[in-house]
Amino acid sequence: MKANLQGMMKQIEERLAQAQANLERITVSADAGGGMVRVTANGRQQITKIQIEKEVVNPEEVEMLEDLIAAAVNKALEDSTKMAKEEMAKATSGLLPNIPGLSFPAL
Repeated sequence: MKANLQGMMKQIEERLAQAQANLERITVSADAGGGMVRVTANGRQQITKIQIEKEVVNPEEVEMLEDLIAAAVNKALEDSTKMAKEEMAKATSGLLPNIPGLSFPAL
């Protein structure tokens, strides 16, 4: 039984390491202001790109641009977190019993 448990733990570690590596490559994008601001984040909740349409850059309306950026960043991070949880769940699928409260965060 001990060897079986060790084998299962090794398999879990390998799958989690692969899932974490995948999270750096997988990206999600979110926009605000009808696409005027677009933010891309990876599965590790890192912002990888921010695109701002020239039409929205107006020195008279800096607060609006700040709000659009914040909204797009928050949505991208929310989507990234959801995607990361799904990837980690796939990595451990079938290896761990379904124990309430047991979860692995996206590292």
